[in-house]
Amino acid sequence: MSGPSVIELRAVAQPHSTMDRNSGEHWAGALYMRKLSIYVTWALARTRITPNQVTGLMIVTGLVAAAVLALPGLWAAVAAALLVQLYLLLDCSDGELARWTGRTSITGVYLDRVGHYFAEAALLVGLGFRASVVLPDWYTVLGCAAALGAILIKSETDLVDVARARSGLAATTEAAAGQFASRRLGAARRMVAALRFHRLFQAVELSIAAVVAAVWDAVAGGLAATQLLTVACAVFAALQTVLHLVSILASRRLA
Repeated sequence: MSGPSVIELRAVAQPHSTMDRNSGEHWAGALYMRKLSIYVTWALARTRITPNQVTGLMIVTGLVAAAVLALPGLWAAVAAALLVQLYLLLDCSDGELARWTGRTSITGVYLDRVGHYFAEAALLVGLGFRASVVLPDWYTVLGCAAALGAILIKSETDLVDVARARSGLAATTEAAAGQFASRRLGAARRMVAALRFHRLFQAVELSIAAVVAAVWDAVAGGLAATQLLTVACAVFAALQTVLHLVSILASRRLA
C-alpha cells in the first residue's frame, strides 16, 4: 500500500507548534521518542487503524504496565518500564496520525487525557501492591492514596478550563499560570517547581524509579527501597495536591 514518505509525514505530523511547545511535551518525547514515533506513525498510516484506536492501545498498554509492576521481582519492574516506553510511543503516534489524517477531534483529546489519568494512577496502585508484604497492608493503602493524589492534581489543572468555560471565558494560557498577585507567591511557586518532585507521579519517571528501587531490593534483599518509594509518592502527592491548588487560586488562571 502506497503512503507518505517519512519527510512528508514529519512536516505535517510533527509541526513546530508541537515540537517547540514549552509545556505538554514530555522530556522523553523531545529527547528521543519523537525521533522513533514518526516511523511508527509512518507504518500506521498504511493501515486502517484510527487515531482513537491508537489511543485505546495506549491506554491498554499503560494499564498492563501497571499490572506488571504489581508483580514481585526485578524483571517485572523492568518489563513494566519497557511497557511504559511503548505507552509513551503510542502517546506520540496517536496525535501524529490524527494530524496526518485530519482526524483530530475533541473525542481524541478527551481519550488522551483519560488515558493519562488511568495509566498514571494505575501505576501508583501497582507500586503500592509491589511494596506490600501481605495484601492488603499500609503500602497498598499508600499506593492508592498516591494514585488519588495524582488524579486530583490533574483534575485541579483541567478544572481551571472547566470553570472558565462555564463562566464564558476562553481557556487559560501558559502566561497566566506564571502571573501572581504577590511576588512572594510567584517566587515560592518557581522554587517549588524547580524541585520537580511532581514528575515522580508521571509514568516514565515512576517506572524508572521503580526499576532503581527493584535493583536496590534485589541487592539488599527485602522491599525497603520499593516501600520507601511508595511512601515518598504518597507524601509528595499530598503536598503537591495542596500546593498546586494554592498556586491556581493565587495565579491569574481564574481571572
